[in-house]
Amino acid sequence: MAKTYYDADVNFDILKDKVVAIIGFGSQGHAHALNLKDSGVNVVVGLYEGSKSKAVAESQGLKVLPVAEAVKIADITMILIPDEKQADVYRTEIAPNLKPGSALAAAHGFNIHFKQIVPPSNVDVFLVAPKGPGHLVRRTFVEGSGVPDVFAVEQDASGKCFDIALAYARGIGGTRAGCLQTTFKEETETDLFGEQCVLCGGVTHLIQNGFEVLVAAGYQPEIAYFETFHEMKLIVDLMYEGGMAKMRKSISDTAEYGDYTTGPKIITPEVKKAMEKALEEIQNGTFASNWLVENRAAGRANFLAQRRIHAEHQIETVGAKLRGMMSWLKDGSDLSKD
Repeated sequence: MAKTYYDADVNFDILKDKVVAIIGFGSQGHAHALNLKDSGVNVVVGLYEGSKSKAVAESQGLKVLPVAEAVKIADITMILIPDEKQADVYRTEIAPNLKPGSALAAAHGFNIHFKQIVPPSNVDVFLVAPKGPGHLVRRTFVEGSGVPDVFAVEQDASGKCFDIALAYARGIGGTRAGCLQTTFKEETETDLFGEQCVLCGGVTHLIQNGFEVLVAAGYQPEIAYFETFHEMKLIVDLMYEGGMAKMRKSISDTAEYGDYTTGPKIITPEVKKAMEKALEEIQNGTFASNWLVENRAAGRANFLAQRRIHAEHQIETVGAKLRGMMSWLKDGSDLSKD
């Protein structure tokens, strides 16, 4: 079992007199910057010229500079822009201005693990990744608690990188809840696997296929939506709160029996083998290569086509109509996408 680190384990003084540059001010960026500021850390935000986020950050008392200028004065540079943009920004704005003896950090190991960013040997390299979206990282911090973090040290040039990483985690509230040590390899590969095989790719395609089977069998799309999509939140919330045991205790015995007997017929050994293949392609760089090519050479043609195709699926049109009947739901326009 991995050791869990808490506030009492942290030498927070190590951040005294250090300048932290947060590159990006999206979901995670705003949370990191504001939490660190509230923790007494000297924070600047690095944004590209013309960024609409500049006024938002400044309105909350943060100093905003162009990325290159922020990096020049930073003792810690935390990159919190999308994976597919990081390498270009690093090459043009960060690398030429990175101070020897400073630290380069990320909240996801993708670019460093897959060598799209290769830091010089004279800087520390670490990762601090909250296990929750930015709005939750911020809200829980303000309430006096925090979201658990994982952290990793990839390169310890100063001999103090471990302490700096933990102090950073404390600054954003992670060690209030607990902080677990990992590696860039483990964080990157497990994160991609979870997204592709379970959390996003697995769940969305399971729901969509279930919906299609019911509709093809002649059932009303609205009823199919309720049974395969709408009620998913109930099940996930129960598991989130108390594990699969709480979910199974809360559902009917009929549903629980169907779970045990039919579930393994759907998620078969062949499905598990497909997951193992997906993991292999994550580990050997095939997925990373395909994604980078999609962004750089293909102009995101396949990605954008898939987005359009899935947005036009019947389950989306039926769902939009039914959600309009649910007064308690927000329209989603105020939710930041991580």
